[in-house]
Amino acid sequence: MNIGVYPGSFDPITNGHLDIIKRASNTFDEVIVGVLVNPDKKGLFEIDERVELIKRATKDIPNVKVESFSGLLVNFMKERNIKVIIKGLRAVSDFEYEFKMALMNKRLNPDMETIFMMTAAEYSFLSSSSVKQVAMFGGCIEGLVPDEIIQDVIERIDKKRGI
Repeated sequence: MNIGVYPGSFDPITNGHLDIIKRASNTFDEVIVGVLVNPDKKGLFEIDERVELIKRATKDIPNVKVESFSGLLVNFMKERNIKVIIKGLRAVSDFEYEFKMALMNKRLNPDMETIFMMTAAEYSFLSSSSVKQVAMFGGCIEGLVPDEIIQDVIERIDKKRGI
């Protein structure tokens, strides 16, 4: 079975992430969205909440699974016998960072490959950070995140702002 893992923090998942997931699901038999637990970062959503938000956003894509992990991505992949990392690229600046990560992952496990997918042009400006900033200042996030999670993002931002 041809399995790929799409890793990230997804705090929150954006339509750019969802675009990569959908396109990867047409390329791989199975796509595992690997939600990274980063103990050094305090996210907008807890890890289990992010997993649930992604599951809701991908519920209509049968060959997508969502799992959280901590530690090295290569260890997560080795435990599941996954050989391919899927990474989305928005700009040259993403490539530079992701290229270094791909080389490090290859160094840690020479059997693994990284596949880069270019984001759709309409999402090239989009990031989880920008979604949070727009929401924080009361801007409209429709079209930026999956419709299924818009209310969750707004409610969490409002709670954070004390509203």
